[in-house]
Amino acid sequence: MKKTLLAAAAAACFVAAPVAHAQLAVIDPANLAENILTAAHTLEQINNQILQLQNEEQMLVNGAKNLTSLNFSALSQLQASLAASNQWIQQAQGLAFDLTQMQATFARLYPTSYDASTSGSQMASDARQRWQNALEALRTATQMQSQAVQNAPSDEQTLADLVNQSQSSVGALQAAQSTNQLLALQVRQAMQAQQLQLTQDRAVALEQARQVAAQERAVEVRRRFQGSGTPYTPYPVNFYGN
Repeated sequence: MKKTLLAAAAAACFVAAPVAHAQLAVIDPANLAENILTAAHTLEQINNQILQLQNEEQMLVNGAKNLTSLNFSALSQLQASLAASNQWIQQAQGLAFDLTQMQATFARLYPTSYDASTSGSQMASDARQRWQNALEALRTATQMQSQAVQNAPSDEQTLADLVNQSQSSVGALQAAQSTNQLLALQVRQAMQAQQLQLTQDRAVALEQARQVAAQERAVEVRRRFQGSGTPYTPYPVNFYGN
C-alpha cells in the first residue's frame, strides 16, 4: 500500500500540460519532494487509523468475553446438602429447638429443686423424659456427623468443578461468578460446621442438665426417706394373708 501511494504521489508531480512532440516534461524537484513527504504523512495517518481500529476491535472482543456469563452453577448441589443437614435438625426429637417451647419444657423437666408437692411418680417420669432427651440429642449429633461425612465427596467434586471453571474462564464475569460460587461453597461448609457444633453442644448440655436434675431428685428422695419431706403415713401391711 505504501509503494502504491508513493507511486501515485510521484505521478502527481508531473505536469500534464500539452507540449510539442519533441518537448520533454519538466520536473520540479522541490515540488516532488514535498508531494512525496505529504504522501508519506498520509500513509502514516492511514496506518495509525488502521491500528486504532484494530485496537478498538480487540477491545470489543475483550468486552464481549468479559460479559460472557458462566454456564455452570453449583447452587443446586449446595442447597441440597444444606437442606439435608437442616432436615435432621427439623426432625430432632426430645427437647425442641424452638426457643419458647424449649424454655417451658426445660423449666418443667430440669427444675433447680423439687418441692414436697411433687409426687414420686412424677419425678420418675421426668427422669425418664430427661434420659430420652439426652438420648435423642446424641442421636441427632451422630446423624449430623454422618451427614457431614456424606457431604464430603460431593463438596470435593463441586470444588474441583468450580476451580476448573475459574481457570478456564474467558472473561472477568465468568471468573467473578466462579469465585462467588467458591465462596458459596465455603459458606455452606461453615454453616454445616456450625450446625454440627450446635448439635454436639446440645447433646453435652442436655446430659449435664440431666445429671444436675438427677442429683436434685436424689436429694429430694433422700429427704423424704429421712422424713423431712412429705409426711409418712403408716398403713397396715399383711403378711401371708394375715
